[in-house]
Amino acid sequence: MTPATLFTPAKAGRLTLRNRIVMAPMTRLRAAVDGTPTPEMATYYAQRASAGLIVSEGIWPSPAGQSEWRVPGLSEERHVNGWQVVTRAVHDAGGTIVAQIMHGGRNGHPKARIDGSVPAGPSAVAKTEPVHLADGTKGAPVTPREMTLDDIEQAVTDYVSAAVNAVRAGFDGVEIHAANSYLPHQFLADNTNMRTDNYGGSIAGRIRFPLRVLRAVSDAVGADRTAIRLSPGNPQFEMRELDPAPVYRALLHELNDLGLAYLHLTDADDYPALHDLRPRWAGTLVANVGENRAATTRSAAERPLAQGLADAVSFGRGFLVNPDLPYRLRHGLSWNEMDTAHLYTPGPTGYTDYPSLRSAG
Repeated sequence: MTPATLFTPAKAGRLTLRNRIVMAPMTRLRAAVDGTPTPEMATYYAQRASAGLIVSEGIWPSPAGQSEWRVPGLSEERHVNGWQVVTRAVHDAGGTIVAQIMHGGRNGHPKARIDGSVPAGPSAVAKTEPVHLADGTKGAPVTPREMTLDDIEQAVTDYVSAAVNAVRAGFDGVEIHAANSYLPHQFLADNTNMRTDNYGGSIAGRIRFPLRVLRAVSDAVGADRTAIRLSPGNPQFEMRELDPAPVYRALLHELNDLGLAYLHLTDADDYPALHDLRPRWAGTLVANVGENRAATTRSAAERPLAQGLADAVSFGRGFLVNPDLPYRLRHGLSWNEMDTAHLYTPGPTGYTDYPSLRSAG
């Protein structure tokens, strides 16, 4: 493989990527207050349709999974209708887009949820980081409930319903967010799963919930348009995994049999996940090498492709500020500067107003 493979097509299950440049999921807090996507969101994603694949921002599968205010949902018919506008705009622009289904688990706050519920996770372990609330402020975290077995069953059901709604809304597939502190990651990690039942206490117990979710979603919408994102050993958002290798090796051993569309894997400084897990993964692998590091450049993206550690690479900050990122990467053009003051503020500023040098890469 040569660096030019960054700009060549690739397959990921039933998906065809016109290049290997993936737009990573990025929370932007631009949905309506009831979780419905807005027309502005359709503009935002369509602007970035030259990506080989767009992974949407995290979408809650039920109000019980809402992590922050103005995060979009996929549980109601109005959500499906709103996302249909988004996916139609992306497809009309020649793009491919999957929905990232993101259950907050312990991440959340009653004042950051449309139903006002207290968040629940594998164990009653609170975060210390504040949460974006409905009044525009950030609130101190609350201690989550420990999920009951009924809560776990409901969460699996909610993932499946959201995945079915995603397909109805025109998404080309779904990515289950099992990384970066969200619910499946909470079951995998040392400090958020203190359970002693079948969903904790051992490697088999820790991987049980994400496996159930992936199997159920795959059965519902097809494994070849179902994917998973993992971030082994990532300390972001107060997660702790002292020895991630055995846990994620066991998880991938089981997931390999499903024939998923792809694995979206973030690398970490303390655990070289790409080097350890790529040989253990039989399918397409999308690497993210910018987590907790400098923004991914063309050379940084080409490295895992050239080494055979990935089939595609996801960019977060690059796509946030450059609607035409593939074109800029190909031609070595400079990037727009990030408007950090408007990352999470409603409206087009710092969202759809970044200039493009070319509308398609």
